[in-house]
Amino acid sequence: RPEFALQCRMIGCVGKDVFGEQLLSALKAEGIDTAAVAVTEEAATGVAMIIVDAMGENSIVVAGGANRHVTADDNIYPNEELFEKADIVLLQLELPLPTVRAAAVLARRNDCKVILDPAPAPSGLCEELCKVDVICPNMIEAELITGSKTGDQRADKNVASDLIARGAKATVLKLGSRGSIVVTADGQIARVPAYKVDIVDTTGAGDAFTGALAVAIATGRDLPAAARFANAAGALACTKLGAQSAMPTSDEIRMLMADQP
Repeated sequence: RPEFALQCRMIGCVGKDVFGEQLLSALKAEGIDTAAVAVTEEAATGVAMIIVDAMGENSIVVAGGANRHVTADDNIYPNEELFEKADIVLLQLELPLPTVRAAAVLARRNDCKVILDPAPAPSGLCEELCKVDVICPNMIEAELITGSKTGDQRADKNVASDLIARGAKATVLKLGSRGSIVVTADGQIARVPAYKVDIVDTTGAGDAFTGALAVAIATGRDLPAAARFANAAGALACTKLGAQSAMPTSDEIRMLMADQP
């Protein structure tokens, strides 16, 4: 299967503590190259407190810790070789924004496709960070960035189009139980329905979606097909407790897609 041929490398920072050790061990167990993940004694590993309600919806409080110590000079520019080898660079906003901007610029310089999951979303994301190949916020993040509401088909399309007007080549907007919508700068609009699953815990669903979207794009799927693959991954992540522990395998994703064609 083409998904299994992909290589994944991570740039980041953890504290010199038990949480850092556990995280690095878990990443390595999944075959992820962690050579560019620094270990610092100046801060603890970033952690999150997650509260899940009876409906499986979550609230998250994050302590960034060592994530805030990732800088362009120390962690991005010294790893330019990774950007030279990459097809996709996947970014999020738990790092300092100047670091994310530097990574995006370096990715573009090396002809990588850049996918930005703008989480946690600031109120009003600078246009420089919006200039990516694909931006894939959830509804709350998209509303914070654009100042406009989602909720129906027209509103979803308008918000996605606003993100393109800010510089993105394409928007893949995560709509939870309503699936997702793809809008591109060349006028393509595709609504991708959600998969039906029994929800246990929505923690990590957006992360599963974005990771699967990157895999699907890297293996040559067009954006609507990639969003369908990502929808399945996000849905499956909702069927288990936890975040990392809920990430589905490629086989599980394909099985759900086959069961609900």
